[in-house]
Amino acid sequence: MPTIGESFGIDAERYDRMRPSYPGALIDSILAASPGKEVLDVGCGTGIAARQFQAAGCTVLGVEPDERMARFARTTGVEVEVATIETWEPGDRRFDAVIAGQAWHWVDPVAGAAKVARVLRPGGTFTAFWHVFVAPGEVNDAFVTAFERVNPGSPFNFRGVAERGYQPLIDRTADGLRTAGGFGTPEQGSFAWERHYSRDEWLDHLPTTGALTQLPAEPLAVVLTEVGAAIDAIGGGFTMRSTTESITAVRDAPGAA
Repeated sequence: MPTIGESFGIDAERYDRMRPSYPGALIDSILAASPGKEVLDVGCGTGIAARQFQAAGCTVLGVEPDERMARFARTTGVEVEVATIETWEPGDRRFDAVIAGQAWHWVDPVAGAAKVARVLRPGGTFTAFWHVFVAPGEVNDAFVTAFERVNPGSPFNFRGVAERGYQPLIDRTADGLRTAGGFGTPEQGSFAWERHYSRDEWLDHLPTTGALTQLPAEPLAVVLTEVGAAIDAIGGGFTMRSTTESITAVRDAPGAA
């Protein structure tokens, strides 16, 4: 059985259709800090972020461990090489920016940072970012209750995410950058956005999340039924108010203190 990190390609088309894109302000901030427009997208998935950077005039290369996701991304015009970032061989290629959207938590933080340091030009930027969102209380409670009932002992701590967001992942990323060396002081960013979901849209989105990609059909149906009932009870839809949290570090010039 594939790991959770390797399971998103089970339905790549649905993943690409339902996963949200990234705030324009985040894209703008990365490009404003970057010395150029050659971008490496780590864990590019189906190319959601890559296409946004392409639309902004960048040349983007994706690195993606799941061949199914990579194959879909190529159909959308994204160049992708299949590998984990830790094992990927860049040769003499160098980039102005390295990004990782919804992906860096699957990467060894020190080995990944060392590879990024190797491929970034001096002054180039590394940015990892994650969407942080929690559905309305009634909907989230229905999801957590149903999921914990049909999948007891799961390693996913949804209550912890609601309370702490992705700060532990950001801290882990910063520690990896410091340990690997070659970067300036990491800086955090936060970008607010919102999106309205109908009942059907949210139920289409849920199976693309890591907690549910490997859940068998019968327990998945239980979760979706109970979440759907909760959405019906609040009017058939809701507006998700979210943030995308980021951490950015600049590649030091050779010999920098």
